[in-house]
Amino acid sequence: MTTPVSTPTLIAPSPAAQGSDGPRTYEVRTFGCQMNVHDSERLSGSLESAGYVRAEAGSEADVVVINTCAVRDNAAGKLYGTLGHLKSRKDAHAGMQIAVGGCLAQMDKDAVQQKAPWVDVVFGTHNMGSLPGMLERARHNGEAELEILESLEIFPSTLPTKRDSVHSGWVSISVGCNNTCTFCIVPSLRGKEKDRRPGDILNEIRLLVDDGAIEVTLLGQNVNSYGVEFGDRLAFGKLLRAAGEIEGLERIRFTSPHPAAFTDDVIAAMAETPAVMPQLHMPLQSGSDRILKAMRRSYRSEKFLGILDRVRERIPHAAITTDIIVGFPGETEEDFQETLRVVEAARFSSAFTFQYSIREGTPAATMADQVPKAVVQERYERLIALQDRISAEENQKQLGRTLEVLVSTGEGKKDAETHRLTGRAEDNRLVHFELPAGSPVPRPGDVVSVTVTHAAPFHLLADAPDGAPLRIRRTRAGDAWDRSQAESCGVPTPAGESGAPRAVSLGLPTLRVGV
Repeated sequence: MTTPVSTPTLIAPSPAAQGSDGPRTYEVRTFGCQMNVHDSERLSGSLESAGYVRAEAGSEADVVVINTCAVRDNAAGKLYGTLGHLKSRKDAHAGMQIAVGGCLAQMDKDAVQQKAPWVDVVFGTHNMGSLPGMLERARHNGEAELEILESLEIFPSTLPTKRDSVHSGWVSISVGCNNTCTFCIVPSLRGKEKDRRPGDILNEIRLLVDDGAIEVTLLGQNVNSYGVEFGDRLAFGKLLRAAGEIEGLERIRFTSPHPAAFTDDVIAAMAETPAVMPQLHMPLQSGSDRILKAMRRSYRSEKFLGILDRVRERIPHAAITTDIIVGFPGETEEDFQETLRVVEAARFSSAFTFQYSIREGTPAATMADQVPKAVVQERYERLIALQDRISAEENQKQLGRTLEVLVSTGEGKKDAETHRLTGRAEDNRLVHFELPAGSPVPRPGDVVSVTVTHAAPFHLLADAPDGAPLRIRRTRAGDAWDRSQAESCGVPTPAGESGAPRAVSLGLPTLRVGV
């Protein structure tokens, strides 16, 4: 079994990144999960290392990269609809290139170029770092480039990164999945689980903190199975504790664990490590034991609810979220009622709910008793109504509580008209808070203390009836935001300031390798 390369991957400047009037611009469009979002940061970093520059919002980029998802059946429709729209842009934009990567590209391979021959580059999940070179070859040769590797050769985290957030960062601890869920295409697209060395992970976290981040989210298809490759079943809990000792790191999150492998040592690590936030995303998928068996989910509803009980015993204010699939093949009304029963008992703060969709290449795609669309839709609407009620009730319990909110950017769509700002509480609830007249303005990355005055199913409000100024804790992340804004406006950053954000981080640091 080969081990992917874990040393930093350097991307050389590319002649194809230069146009007749300066650097060529790029845009990365992301479809899918947090793993795809993190991958897109690596794609952006690789392109910028090669000499491309990000296109201004609203402008037409010279290179458009689509990072695809293959989990839902509408993924292909979304991709080809987008490609159809881009064709007219490309016809009118001399030299424009289109690249398609990610899970759907890995799965469909030649199909992308057959259905959309105007695409210049197709690459898979295992060779994201090849993108700049493939764009260069496609431009030089005047023909499309296709490169799909069947196994991972380098960890994506070794690639240069262009982070979307100064105060928060994603950190992959593993790639791939060893489970065989019958509805899931991910293992065949991302391969078997490959675990990164703990020292590499902790070094990357330190690098993020040095850049000004105070929050990280650990990523993996099944984060709590981390360590299986090197034979340590307690490795994930140890990793949480070690990360919690990193100076300057205030918030640690992770997604997603698997109930079958979720052990009490992880709960203990969460409860005993102050930096680990009181939040847990625990995928249920179904409340029916019969359907869980058909899904090859190696736990049952009683075990699932027992995990939640033990988490809440140690972390009383934990907000627990989940994933649920409605209409899996063979699901009866009795099975669905079991899902409703478990959802009622679990008291999730929110849930990502999905109508089952066939994914070619999965065992579930050929199962008998596919549930009619109309039945799935009706059950889905009942589930949504139940979860919306529970979310509202759970949020009502937050009224009057004082929350520490990490100020963010772009999450509050109505902030401008309501004169509010937005951030995330420690339990990851979305909080919109009032900016009283005359109050100092917090920066993205600063932390504010606010009291909840109103609760809705999907957010909390924290207004200040007495008009008192906001209670603001200025942070290193806020300082990094100031520096990033100065740099983007061409204002030099004072020399010698520690923690100044790097425009592009060149993969893992080469120091501290013995950690």
